[in-house]
Amino acid sequence: MRKFFTSLFALILSGLAGGLVAMWLAIATNADMEFILVFMLSALVAIVLTVVFLIAQFMSDPQRAVNLTALVAVAFFVVIGIGLIAWTFSQPPGEAQWSGDFRLGAGLVLPGIATVLVQWLFVRWRVRRGLKAEASA
Repeated sequence: MRKFFTSLFALILSGLAGGLVAMWLAIATNADMEFILVFMLSALVAIVLTVVFLIAQFMSDPQRAVNLTALVAVAFFVVIGIGLIAWTFSQPPGEAQWSGDFRLGAGLVLPGIATVLVQWLFVRWRVRRGLKAEASA
């Protein structure tokens, strides 16, 4: 039951963190309707990462599994960010929308990384406490 409550609180905290980063980016870049997609994907990323970190907590070495999950998730978002930047630079000079593409790319990647980091910090902290409690019992 402890693992499920950990995941529930991690979902709330990471969803809040990802939403705040997305909102900050929208305000800082004077974004328009395209950030609706960013907010929807931010919520979806938080839900998917919650499920992935919940599964990692059930592994035989949960601390290692949580760390590896976070590393893979951050690497995934970095690769997506590099791909979006490369795609933007590959557009013909007359057709590239530099400000819109970079704004949307940052809006897709940065909230995802913030969500991963908050999930990782919270779940890692709770897994360590659980392992210490089991060791002392």
